[in-house]
Amino acid sequence: GGIMPKLWEVTKLVRSKNAGPFVLTFDIMFDDPEVYTRVRDSGVLNKGLVARLYRQPEEEVLFFNCDNALAIKFSIPRPVFSGDLEDSDIFGGQQYAPLLEIEVPWAP
Repeated sequence: GGIMPKLWEVTKLVRSKNAGPFVLTFDIMFDDPEVYTRVRDSGVLNKGLVARLYRQPEEEVLFFNCDNALAIKFSIPRPVFSGDLEDSDIFGGQQYAPLLEIEVPWAP
């Protein structure tokens, strides 16, 4: 095996927020181009993983590698719309938590 840091250990910022009342968007940002490239190229972050973590059909996940911003971004439909009586996070700001513990393959 190799070193397997958690995503939170190699990123500058991991966040989630509303992209309108019906969509959540997630940003995984890096401050080091080499680290960003390693994580991006590892393939550990992908539509399939996001679909599983957030219980979404894979075809509903919009996924982007933003090389110029050193960021990996994705968007998914909100399970309930923002402000609904069943909504527990009106701004979508707490939905990133499942991403933090993802182990990133890291060969020296």
